[in-house]
Amino acid sequence: MTTEDFDFELPQELIAQTPLKDRSSSRLLVLDHKTGSIEDKHFTDIIDELNPGDALVMNDTRVLPARLYGVKPDTGGHLEVLLLHDEAGDTWETLVKPAKRAKVGTEIVFGDGRLKGKVTEELEHGGRMVEFSYDGIFLEILESLGEMPLPPYIKEHLEDPERYQTVYAKENGSAAAPTAGLHFTPELLQKIADKGVHLVYLTLHVGLGTFRPVDVSEIEKHKMHSEFYRLTPEAAAKLNAVRKGGGRIVAVGTTSIRTLETIGTKFDGEIKADSGWTDIFIRPGYQWKVVDAFSTNFHLPKSTLVMLVSAFAGRELVLKAYDHAIKEKYRFFSFGDAMFVK
Repeated sequence: MTTEDFDFELPQELIAQTPLKDRSSSRLLVLDHKTGSIEDKHFTDIIDELNPGDALVMNDTRVLPARLYGVKPDTGGHLEVLLLHDEAGDTWETLVKPAKRAKVGTEIVFGDGRLKGKVTEELEHGGRMVEFSYDGIFLEILESLGEMPLPPYIKEHLEDPERYQTVYAKENGSAAAPTAGLHFTPELLQKIADKGVHLVYLTLHVGLGTFRPVDVSEIEKHKMHSEFYRLTPEAAAKLNAVRKGGGRIVAVGTTSIRTLETIGTKFDGEIKADSGWTDIFIRPGYQWKVVDAFSTNFHLPKSTLVMLVSAFAGRELVLKAYDHAIKEKYRFFSFGDAMFVK
């Protein structure tokens, strides 16, 4: 299949620039891939799509204030550095703009000089390995110097950075939010739990794959970037109990899907506690092993995320649902509305 097979026309005004005042007041498009039906609902109606005994699986990663602005002390040139993940000690994989100014050996000073960086390796697509030195605690320095790394299609200033975090965010490490989870409130999660649905958490730190477009015509040639994931023994035990009891594994977002399917692929369909790095690329033709249904936001044209949804529900049906969403003026991307795919 080609990248163009997953293209669609999206009016710019449908790209949500700010989060809604109430997280759970988003709209919800319910897509049944078995019948082909498309229903317009509200996000709080997701409780009606969940059955007692199901597991709702969420990604508890927390977004770092990972965008830093620095200066080259030798020239005064400005650089933007986006932290992706720490490789070892104080060395991080980053995205640097403009990358051509960040050759190996380049030194960068951030803020008042408490944080300094040195480029140690050049990677593709503007990637750079940067070794940091600092006085104090790294995460505390990030909190004071860093900005929330909102996607480039969001032009509005975010008044409250916590709105780009899920209410259950806990494990520091992401360069972007698992946005399908932004719709949940503590109250809605409590109602879901009261219905007898098991709330299960895993971790996948969102990295470069989120920012990298598909730049090959044949999708099979696209290479996903590796991201770190973890499923604890307690979470694995819960999911296996749900399966044994006949419940469904319902994932919140593509990051939860990728973690669960990585583990299912690794262990021949079984769910086991595991951690490591995944570059799984789920596209049409993929054989699903763990996930029975999922919620997700509306994604960019020609993106790996549209391809993932199409792998579950079929390309033609997904594009039909997207066409419906555009006609009904659903809000798209990170702060937009949601889909429930079953």
